[in-house]
Amino acid sequence: MTPLLECIEIETAPSPEFSVIWLHGLGADGNDFAPVIPELHLPKHLAIRFIFPHAPVQPVTINGGMSMRSWYDIYTSDLVRHEDEGGLRASQSSIQELIARENARDIPTERIVLAGFSQGCAMTLQTGLRLEESLAGLICLSGYLPLIDKIDKERHKANQDTPIFMGHGTQDPVVLIDRALQSRQRLQDLGYHVEWHSYPMMPHSVCAEELADISNFLQRVLVK
Repeated sequence: MTPLLECIEIETAPSPEFSVIWLHGLGADGNDFAPVIPELHLPKHLAIRFIFPHAPVQPVTINGGMSMRSWYDIYTSDLVRHEDEGGLRASQSSIQELIARENARDIPTERIVLAGFSQGCAMTLQTGLRLEESLAGLICLSGYLPLIDKIDKERHKANQDTPIFMGHGTQDPVVLIDRALQSRQRLQDLGYHVEWHSYPMMPHSVCAEELADISNFLQRVLVK
């Protein structure tokens, strides 16, 4: 078993009943999205443990082999022509261990949301669609579906009906919106319930409107 990923944890109230595991993008770390919690304006009675893990430090080919926090290697700018399948699967295993730790802390999988930005979005889909227990939801921001040609055979029925939030900026120069739209279409073709949001003029980032939409989504999938 690999060592558990180091994480930042923030609890919105004592004795959390839910968990959100939020995965950062390439070159960032768990601190990247921790500041958004107050901006979600969630109800005070909603006791959530937000978990922001740090990806491992490793060389990234597209950045000249520079070492940085990364869930997997990226070889080309189109992201999918040549994918780091081994890296994707290794990080998937690490994220599954975080889910198992939440289970051990009395948070059932059905009360856990996986969320991620960019590379973290790819890992959210890589992990969530293959997981053998149902999650509360998947939040997929400014990213794409990796190993798109393998998902049909590898996906697990446990999360067939899990709500999926996808948000993307129309002016994203890093993960082009066409890549996200292709991912959305593939998910819909496989029968997944995708809630799609596009944000005019937003680059590779998040905006206040998107955070409000994420807040609404969290409240819907956690309070049933």
